[in-house]
Amino acid sequence: MPMNTPIYDFVTEYIRADISRLHMPGHKGHSAFGAALYGIEARDITEIRGADVLSEATGIIGESEANAAALFGTALTLYSTEGSSLALRTMLALALSRAERTPGERPLLLAARNAHKSLLYAAALLDFDIAWIYPADTALDSACSCHPTPASVRAALRALPRPPFAVFLTSPDYLGFLADIRGIVRAVDAHCGKWAVPVLVDNAHGAYLHFLEEPLHPMDQGAYLCCDSAHKTLPVLTGGAYLHFSAEAAAEVGASARRTMELFASTSPSYLILQSLDLCNAYLADSYPARLAACIRRIDGLKQYLRTLGAEVRESEALKLVLGSGALSGEEVAALFRLYHMEPEFADLSAVVLMLTPENRPEDFLRIAALYRDEPAVWTKKETVKEPSLRLLPLPRVLTIREAMLSPQEIVPVTEAVGRILGQPTVSCPPAVPLAVSGERLSADLLPLFLRYGVTEVAVVR
Repeated sequence: MPMNTPIYDFVTEYIRADISRLHMPGHKGHSAFGAALYGIEARDITEIRGADVLSEATGIIGESEANAAALFGTALTLYSTEGSSLALRTMLALALSRAERTPGERPLLLAARNAHKSLLYAAALLDFDIAWIYPADTALDSACSCHPTPASVRAALRALPRPPFAVFLTSPDYLGFLADIRGIVRAVDAHCGKWAVPVLVDNAHGAYLHFLEEPLHPMDQGAYLCCDSAHKTLPVLTGGAYLHFSAEAAAEVGASARRTMELFASTSPSYLILQSLDLCNAYLADSYPARLAACIRRIDGLKQYLRTLGAEVRESEALKLVLGSGALSGEEVAALFRLYHMEPEFADLSAVVLMLTPENRPEDFLRIAALYRDEPAVWTKKETVKEPSLRLLPLPRVLTIREAMLSPQEIVPVTEAVGRILGQPTVSCPPAVPLAVSGERLSADLLPLFLRYGVTEVAVVR
């Protein structure tokens, strides 16, 4: 039976009724500049009668969210129209709300170091400390990489001065690494007691994982809470995201979830994004699993072809194609992609990241193959040259993240920042993984990393 689309259907009927819009937004459903500029004004509404309210969601939005929960097999799924960053802040606040507090101690989160910068912003807003799991593999050549394992998480828990209020993982990461969520959940439960310390997952790049023939979504593997950026891998407008709840999370913090999200969210959520999330439900319930499987077969075939040419195709989750840069730098390979009318997702120092979905056209795959066929420099092995370390390094912490971010700051060249305390996080975006953490004292060891990622200035505390 086809899945209904209550939000989209409501707006469609509202347009057909030809109502005089004596409410926001100011365009009144028409384009002042001609349809060629926007063309979507008629579908852009606000919280009029019957349209429901995202922060309460007892009507059509709540019905659509229930459809999403059924599709993902969760106890509760909430929509975000402000990306997974909003969902991330909400799930951290909810995890904090269930934790026991010791007077005089700041809450502590255990997190893999390759987290998105939004984690630092959440720490500043909620005022918690972070104990980091740093990359143990010295062969990793990217600031995006960390690869937490059940063993490394267990070792980190043993080394902490007090139990964390949660364990935070980024999986998949920007280079397509999938953490063993199930194994890590078991390790945390064995060390701390079942559900005593919840595992939270930033699954921004993996909303599709539940719809694989063998589901690999974090919620299928025992995560307590998880955020997905729907727009990254599903046909949803930019900003559409999910916050998923396990049965335990729904029972413990589900009742306060919407109120908690209100702390961080705009009071004017986009109904265009909500409609795209709503329509996506019907797509996921219908042809998506088959289209996803066909797309993965096509990606696998492309990977096999590129390997026959000699290209370095790195292991990654199914919808990413992560390619070593051959005799060139990653940025140089990205420039060649643009000459062939392609725009990659991300060019690292030694790799190019391509994100593919069932919505890519056959010619997109043919262009990739043509580039690698015609430009052997993109896959020819380069001479081994010793590079400076690109690993994310632990640095002395002088201030809390909140203190550093909210302190008066100044912008200085990175060459003059050694010994200074970092204010706002220093990132290369994408992938938005901070190269240093707010409140840390910067060292000369970081200069090669900053410069290789094109960071020439940093914000430091005055």
